[in-house]
Amino acid sequence: MQVTSRLSLMNWVTSQGLTGLPEPELLRGFCERCCAEGLDLSRGLVFIDTLHPIYEGRGFRWTDRSSNESDMFEYGSTAEGDPNKNWRRSVFYHLLEHGEDEMVIDLADAATLDFSQIGDLAEKGHRHFLAFVHRFGESGALGQMDCLYSYWTTRREDGFTPSELEALRDLVPVLGLAIKSAQQVDIARTLGRVYLGRDASEQVLRGRISRGVTERINAVLWYSDLRGSTGISESIGPDEIIPFLNDYAQAVIDPIHEAGGDVLKLIGDGVLAMFWGEDMADARRAALRAEHLFRKNVAALNKRRAAEGRPTTSAYIGLHVGEVFYGNIGSQDRLDFTVVGPTVNEVSRIASMSRSVDRELLASSEFYKGLDAAGRRYLVSTGRYALRGIGRAQDLYTLDPEVEASEPVAGSYERYLAG
Repeated sequence: MQVTSRLSLMNWVTSQGLTGLPEPELLRGFCERCCAEGLDLSRGLVFIDTLHPIYEGRGFRWTDRSSNESDMFEYGSTAEGDPNKNWRRSVFYHLLEHGEDEMVIDLADAATLDFSQIGDLAEKGHRHFLAFVHRFGESGALGQMDCLYSYWTTRREDGFTPSELEALRDLVPVLGLAIKSAQQVDIARTLGRVYLGRDASEQVLRGRISRGVTERINAVLWYSDLRGSTGISESIGPDEIIPFLNDYAQAVIDPIHEAGGDVLKLIGDGVLAMFWGEDMADARRAALRAEHLFRKNVAALNKRRAAEGRPTTSAYIGLHVGEVFYGNIGSQDRLDFTVVGPTVNEVSRIASMSRSVDRELLASSEFYKGLDAAGRRYLVSTGRYALRGIGRAQDLYTLDPEVEASEPVAGSYERYLAG
């Protein structure tokens, strides 16, 4: 590949990386342009560890022939089991252990080498293999994202020429920089969603980061609190407390997200969430849908935990509607993107009242009144109560016991929630 062609490809990768072209398209465009310039690639694979609560990293593939392989894949931990064994047999592990940056293999010799994957590549007609490890250095690493790994193959019998190897040595770091940049953006979005909540994360990443910048919105607020969690935590071993909390947090958070809500804050074993939109009747129905899905989740979870001989519980849930301030609150160097206002205090008091009236769901009169006529049929009053710290008494509502006791009513309620 001529120097001018290399520069042209470097410029393309740089410009497309800056515009945010997705990684699989970056890799495909890179490989296709290499081939167009006479560098006869048959396969390219790039992967990079990341910072994610579930996945250890992501990879991207390109091949010159049709394949049922996806052009992007994610992988879990390689710390143990078969993934660890495969990793330790990889070319990349060998390069890291020996402090080397690249390896060239004639795939005709694949059977004599104890490396994973290269035998399969040889069987598929690839003839020459070039692997790179590009290290980021201490200041360029982010968590486990400290290297970019890649390999490149050709089907030509005589393999890569010395000038082609040199071209790849020049070009791959530029591609790697573009992919690393894209992954850093993805990490920022992932961490934002995980720690701030989905909508709050998007607001922050769009630039709403100034202290005191808030907006007044009407929202349905959800506050849930586990039943008897303090006693359970005191009765189980320390190593069981976090799995216990995680199990029930998952049972709460998944249905909130599935119903279109946003989790704003985890407060010990409590969860503060909101549902909002142009149609507040729909937001109310979404909150009821989330509560219904949660009850199904917790029933399945309790069945599993009971079979394992582990403690079980459920949650009290309060639902309320009102105006809140939504945005950045805090100091100059420590902000929280959340909701504040009297409505937030009231929904926590409503959830607490659930214990006194022995109901797992309590909704405010504001929540009840804003439901459509069909929805109001499924709620019944539990009485009028003065909430601690709240200046006025109000009626509180719960699900009609017939929803649980009668199959026809239960079916009707599920159809209402799905509508």
